[in-house]
Amino acid sequence: MKKYHYGYTTGVFDMFHIGHLNILKHAKEQCDYLIVGVSTDELVNTYKHKSPIIPFEERIEIVRSIRYVDKVVPQITMDKMDAWNELHFDVLFHGSDWKNTALYDDIIKKMNSVGCEVVFLPHTEGVSSTLLSDVLHKIQDENP
Repeated sequence: MKKYHYGYTTGVFDMFHIGHLNILKHAKEQCDYLIVGVSTDELVNTYKHKSPIIPFEERIEIVRSIRYVDKVVPQITMDKMDAWNELHFDVLFHGSDWKNTALYDDIIKKMNSVGCEVVFLPHTEGVSSTLLSDVLHKIQDENP
């Protein structure tokens, strides 16, 4: 398995679950130093059109406490090149559910142009923060 020096991954990490842990663990297995961008509440609102259940400051502290994580930074833009320009990582890790999408095909080209690889890690089936959030909202709606 190829070993990278600086790795980078991002996420909302709302209602931290085993899928989040799996991504961080698998990323750290492939790099010496793992940097994690945690999406700010404002950024999440721009593309999910809703706020995370867990506030940003709590989510960033949760991720900071994970033993696989070496550094945590706020993710204030979805532009991975902005992150690369600031952090100069060797590899960008992302969940495999985004593999072969137009968005990530473009990101791969941009990352490769600066010598950065993109590695897709297995998506953990059956769990997601969106699913957990939907269940919580349903329970709240049924019990006003």
